[in-house]
Amino acid sequence: MRRYFLGTTLILLTLLSSRASALALGPEEFAAAKRLSCVLAQDSLGYLTEKDYQQLTDEVLDEFEAEQGDVIYAKALGYFDGLMFGIPEQDDAGVTARLQSFVASQACTMVVGVSYSL
Repeated sequence: MRRYFLGTTLILLTLLSSRASALALGPEEFAAAKRLSCVLAQDSLGYLTEKDYQQLTDEVLDEFEAEQGDVIYAKALGYFDGLMFGIPEQDDAGVTARLQSFVASQACTMVVGVSYSL
């Protein structure tokens, strides 16, 4: 019985640790999530057409496997959610001001066309 419990525990730990490593971001994935959060902000402001959004998203995620892309997208959504922290959902002016500030910041400069600078 004890051997079965240890074997089951080892299998569970192996599965959980492989899932955790799938959620970890390396430097490339971290940078991609940052770039994608800028795309999400610009899209929320209405700066991008559907085609622009798809093109920019593909530019960010195409170099990654589908599973990595999902993790990057989730991280970008987390950044975006954190950006909105403290602003009431019904405060449209506050949300817009925060998004515009983020898009104009160095975090998004040179990332996508709307705030591109040379």
